[in-house]
Amino acid sequence: MAHHLTLTGSYSEIDRDEWNGLLGDSSSACPMLRWEFLSGLEETGCTRADTGWQPIPLTVRDDHGALLGAAPLYLKDHSYGEYVFDWAWADAYERAGFDYFPKLLVAIPFSPIPGARLLTQSPKARSTLIEALQSQVQSAGLSSAHILFPDELDLSELKASGWLIREGVQFHWRNLGFQAFEDYLSSLTQPKRKKVKAERRKVRDAGVTTRVLSGEEITPEVWEFFYACYARTYREHRSTPYLNLEFFLHLAKTMPQALVLCLADRQHHPIAASLLLRSGEVLYGRYWGAVERVDSLHFELAYYTPIEWAIGQGIQRFEGGAQGEHKLARGFTPVKTYSAHWLAQPQFKDAVARFLERESAGIEAYVNELEDRSPIRRLEFR
Repeated sequence: MAHHLTLTGSYSEIDRDEWNGLLGDSSSACPMLRWEFLSGLEETGCTRADTGWQPIPLTVRDDHGALLGAAPLYLKDHSYGEYVFDWAWADAYERAGFDYFPKLLVAIPFSPIPGARLLTQSPKARSTLIEALQSQVQSAGLSSAHILFPDELDLSELKASGWLIREGVQFHWRNLGFQAFEDYLSSLTQPKRKKVKAERRKVRDAGVTTRVLSGEEITPEVWEFFYACYARTYREHRSTPYLNLEFFLHLAKTMPQALVLCLADRQHHPIAASLLLRSGEVLYGRYWGAVERVDSLHFELAYYTPIEWAIGQGIQRFEGGAQGEHKLARGFTPVKTYSAHWLAQPQFKDAVARFLERESAGIEAYVNELEDRSPIRRLEFR
């Protein structure tokens, strides 16, 4: 049976249930890959041509029109919001007289979340998607195609197809059978355990309490407060938010079951917020911000309160987002991440391949060093 490829100009052209059906078990599928999330980014103006994130989702159908596979594909005019940094590649490419942008990118916009990127259960459809990306680079005269944070299944096929693989590091927390927050503390070495307790005490002594809201408990007023915190974080870094309030309100309407919001209050008024998304036994840390400064509040609201809530909910993994070696001291462990790259210019591809070989050796040494410094004690809580 033949495979038919389509580059669409909008997620609105793809049926929601068909797209979500590619994700498998809806209770455990990554929420940022859901049609509601990706189409919401487009509908609220966060991903469109004038933002440098032009959606062109790629689909594979059979002769009867059934959706066999898909990829969240974008035409990118820059490399912002990707969390895999190729600015040096772009600079070298353009100094050699070539245009690096636009480029093709398969990714969850603004989200460094590892997982499936070629959405299919069919090996043939996966190969078809990869070949389509390579062909599109050639036929459109583009510099390259990139797939960010793919899972092992995608990665294996991409390696076999000659894509260059780049490694990175994130920090994830894992539930080692904890029944309570004290179990988590007991898993840390004494100096780190003391540090966590001291940081939580500073927040309490400042008169701050925390609470966790989920789903429809998060009212429009709370969303407005969260967005003020989120936008302030970007302003403090002299940047512009990628997302708007309309997008978060869209999530609240279309996929509330995936939303978890941690709030910090002082004198009965909220002063900080952190947003997380949940899928089954996995919690994804996303955005944080505060309207008042309190020592150690970031650690409390972005790590300790979510960990305590996660233990109570039976969550097994908490992905803290990009980078952040400071997470190691708080019981997060280093995890390798990957990206895959198809470069049109053979000479440039060879140069990048040599660079990645050296970089990967450095990443391996870095992960080994981090593991040696891990504060986690080997205990059994079950």
